[in-house]
Amino acid sequence: MRPELLSEKPISMVELKSELESIKKRDKALNFRSEKAEEYLNQFLDIPEKAHEEIKSRIEALKITRLKPEMLIKVLDTLPRTTDDLKNVLQGYVVSLSNEDIKKIVGIIEETAPKK
Repeated sequence: MRPELLSEKPISMVELKSELESIKKRDKALNFRSEKAEEYLNQFLDIPEKAHEEIKSRIEALKITRLKPEMLIKVLDTLPRTTDDLKNVLQGYVVSLSNEDIKKIVGIIEETAPKK
């Protein structure tokens, strides 16, 4: 019997870390791949969950119709600090955003994300 995919939804690295923690509590241990993912997240993830949620909600509040969920997740995972960085992150997608929207997103990240 093959497993059936019921739904597909992109999640950010912060959300993945939270999911792994809940799985760890439930199952008492993670499998090999999950442990490797957790190691990676612990090494590279440097934003608190509260700041992540604030950035996400503020960007969603802009109601940018061209900003798809997978694009938002990529922005949340990379937290680009300049307009050029954000343009580079989004260049892999067919849709482009206006310069005004890009500046708003970068402004939110600059205001909310912890300083490096």
